[in-house]
Amino acid sequence: MTTSDPSTEALDPETPESVLTRFGIQTLDENFTEFTVVASMPAGHLTNPFTGMPTVGPLAILVDDVGGRANFYRRGSGQWTVSSELTVELSPDGIESLQAAPDEPVVAASRPLGPHGATLLAICTLSHRGTTIGGGTVRTVAIAGGPDGPIDRGPDTVTRTRQTPLADLMAVDPQPAESGTYRLTQRPDSIINNLIGIVHGGVSSAGLELVASAAINHQQTDPLRTASIRVNFLRPFFAGARSRYEGTALRIGRNSAIGDAQAVGEDGKVAILARVTGYR
Repeated sequence: MTTSDPSTEALDPETPESVLTRFGIQTLDENFTEFTVVASMPAGHLTNPFTGMPTVGPLAILVDDVGGRANFYRRGSGQWTVSSELTVELSPDGIESLQAAPDEPVVAASRPLGPHGATLLAICTLSHRGTTIGGGTVRTVAIAGGPDGPIDRGPDTVTRTRQTPLADLMAVDPQPAESGTYRLTQRPDSIINNLIGIVHGGVSSAGLELVASAAINHQQTDPLRTASIRVNFLRPFFAGARSRYEGTALRIGRNSAIGDAQAVGEDGKVAILARVTGYR
């Protein structure tokens, strides 16, 4: 397969510059020969809008960026890529590391895993203060065509500071829980969209983690902390008046719990599914 030259063609359509800026992601290194990407993102100060506890959900944004770029740079000539799956895994002490030094960014380093086949797969490690605290994968599908170039998004109306709530960065609004089901409404915000106008996959994955984590922690005095996030992208997720994330607890045990979440688009159809596992 002929591989396109990523240094001379369009940027990855799935993670535009506006998303990187909104969430403070900085590219530290890119190798267009080995198809590796290293980037950092501050995450230790971000909290779940339902529970007020530190959250690892936004790490999905960082994983989607570095993994998506590693895959995008390997696409064939005339192709672009769309994510089909994303995972995030955290070490048992990952959240403690973030809490101990919340101002230290998380660094993600991605590389290809296997050849270009029916899909492209990238794996990444997540480190904090020089210690590995987790990892993730991004699987993408290469298709013909793609956007011609960056779209005009207008100025970012969110002033990003260390105190900016995660809900504002993601353009989401928490709703009152109903019978243990937690919902976040996803407001339209062009800054967090990819180049085809749908919500960035990492942002939507973070939203799914937030509602699933809230659901498994419903009425819990001893918190359950997210250890893994597994996401399947089914169809484009367009934000509108009815778009939302919904999370429910599948099982809550003595030391672990499993939560399911779905993203429902403006058309009322389920666009993304996720499963979150948490441990005390």
